[in-house]
Amino acid sequence: MIIYNVTSNVAASVHDKWLAWIKEHIPHVLATGHFTEAKLSKVLVEEHEGAVTYSVQYRAKSREALDRYYANDAEKLRNESLRLFGDKVLAFRTELELIDEYAVKGN
Repeated sequence: MIIYNVTSNVAASVHDKWLAWIKEHIPHVLATGHFTEAKLSKVLVEEHEGAVTYSVQYRAKSREALDRYYANDAEKLRNESLRLFGDKVLAFRTELELIDEYAVKGN
């Protein structure tokens, strides 16, 4: 299983607007049909000048689905953030391969 992770460092000056926007943006990414779920997390680290860092992890249906997302949807969806927030949001993307999952029994 492939996880597409987008980590965004958000300047304090656009934080509230960006957070509202990302909560609307994630369903648009899911609507492309290439992912099964997404998780939005705040990175718990002290940032310079009040910036906040977030991670969105999208669970891809397959490697091929992620490749189709890159080919057909990624640029348009990325450009929306650039248009709205410019250099106030710095994002980088990583791909993770899930090797195994564990859970506490009885939970």
